[in-house]
Amino acid sequence: MNNAQQTARVGLFFLLGLALTWVTFETLSDGKVFKDRGYTLIAGFESLKELKQGDEVRMAGVKIGSVEQTNLAPSGRRAEAVLRIDPKVTIRSDATASIVMAGLIGTNYLGIDLGSSTATALKDGAEIQTRVTPDINAIMSELGNLGKKLEGALNSITGAVSGDGKTPGLFQKIDQVVTENSAKISTTMANLQDVTTKLNKGEGTLGRLINDPKMHDELIASVNEIKSVATDARTFVANAQAIIDQVKAGKGAIGALVFDEKTATDLKSSVANLRSVSDKLARGEGTLGKLLTDDTLLRDAQAIMKKANSAIDNLGDSGPISALGVVANSLF
Repeated sequence: MNNAQQTARVGLFFLLGLALTWVTFETLSDGKVFKDRGYTLIAGFESLKELKQGDEVRMAGVKIGSVEQTNLAPSGRRAEAVLRIDPKVTIRSDATASIVMAGLIGTNYLGIDLGSSTATALKDGAEIQTRVTPDINAIMSELGNLGKKLEGALNSITGAVSGDGKTPGLFQKIDQVVTENSAKISTTMANLQDVTTKLNKGEGTLGRLINDPKMHDELIASVNEIKSVATDARTFVANAQAIIDQVKAGKGAIGALVFDEKTATDLKSSVANLRSVSDKLARGEGTLGKLLTDDTLLRDAQAIMKKANSAIDNLGDSGPISALGVVANSLF
C-alpha cells in the first residue's frame, strides 16, 4: 500500500467522523445548533407531574418547542417550567397550557390550546396561563377508593341477602314466611285456579266479558253511549257558559236585569206600584176595591140589572116615547 492510498483512507475516516459528530450534535440539540432558538415562556403549576427537561411542547398535537428547564419559583409556592418555543409559532395571550399524559406508560408533555385569533401574542419571557389536569396517580387513588366503596356496598348487600350468621338474610326470611304460610299460600293458589277455571268457562260477569262476544259488543255500545252523553254534557256546559257570558256582558233580558241599573230600578218601581195597587184593593179603596170588598155595590148592581130586565119586558106594551119613560121611571 502506497502513501497516497493510506492518506485517502485517513481522510475518508476523518470525514466520516465529522459526519457522525454532526449527526450527534444535531440529535442532541434538536436540530438547532445553528438555528434561532426561539423565545421562552414561563408556565407555573402546583406540581409538574414528572414533566422534565427536554419534554415536548405541543399545540393542537403539533410539536412547537420543548421544556428547557424546570425549577421552583422564587416564592417556593409553585413549580415553573421554562418553555423554548419555535420563533415561527405565535401563542396568544389567552392560550392555556396544561400537562398532558401521553399514555399509561408514556412520558408527559405540555399541551397548549390555540386561544382566540383576536388576542395579542405573548412576548419573550412572558408567563402563559395554566390549567390543572387530573393526575394518573390521583385517578388511580380515586379508583382505589371507589373500589373500596363498591366492595363495602357489595358486602352490605351480601349480608342483607344471605345474612351474617346472627341475623337471617332476605332469602332466609322469605323461606321462613313461605314455610309458616304454606297452607294459606296453597289455599290462595287453589282459589286462583278455581277463578281462572271459571273465567275459562265463561262463568260470571268477567268470564262472560272475556268469552262472550255479544257481551263485549254491548259493553262497547254502552261505552259509546257514555261518550255520547259526555259529549252532550260538554255541549250543554258550553251553551250554559255562553249564556253566562252573555248575562255577564249585559245582553238579553236577564243580562239587562242583572247589570242594567235603570232596568232594575224600573222593575223595582213596577213591583212597588203593583204592591200599592194590591194593598188598596185589599183595603177596599177605589171603585174596583169597593166592588171587590163592599157587598152593597154588588147588591145595587144586581137590583139595577133586575129593573133593566123588567123595563125591557114592558117595552113591547108601549110606544117608543112611553117606553123611554118606563125605562127612566124604572131606573130612577
